[in-house]
Amino acid sequence: MEIIEPLRGPRQRRADVLDRLEREIDIWVATAGPDGVPCLVALWFVWDGECLWLSTRLTNPTGRNLRDGGRARLAFGDTRDVVLIDGDVTVYVGDEVPAAAVEAFAAKTGWDPRSDGAAYAFFRVRPRDVQAWREERELRGRHVMREGVWAV
Repeated sequence: MEIIEPLRGPRQRRADVLDRLEREIDIWVATAGPDGVPCLVALWFVWDGECLWLSTRLTNPTGRNLRDGGRARLAFGDTRDVVLIDGDVTVYVGDEVPAAAVEAFAAKTGWDPRSDGAAYAFFRVRPRDVQAWREERELRGRHVMREGVWAV
């Protein structure tokens, strides 16, 4: 396979990350339990311009890990256009969930978790570190955010 995509600069990588955050609906969510056992699931999400909002049950491994660990690694599914987001997690249950987050989530996904019979929580993931690269050629310069600050 020949790779013909041109190399992207830092500003283009950031723009591409922001574009994916707006248009994608699913994101891989990686967490670990207190025993270190990893858990990886795909969840719907919405981006509010600063944070990602996810929803899942507090009773499943991902919900427990997000709540108890307070951290997550998120990734988009395409292995030839990688975006990895390491972030800090805040849990919102019941009436604590900001209305704007619920409305945006429901508008994007067509589903309001609060209307489901199960006990769903919302999880706000504030990006701390973001990496973006296409193929090995873009590994250098892949960090577009460090410690919560965009590098470009």
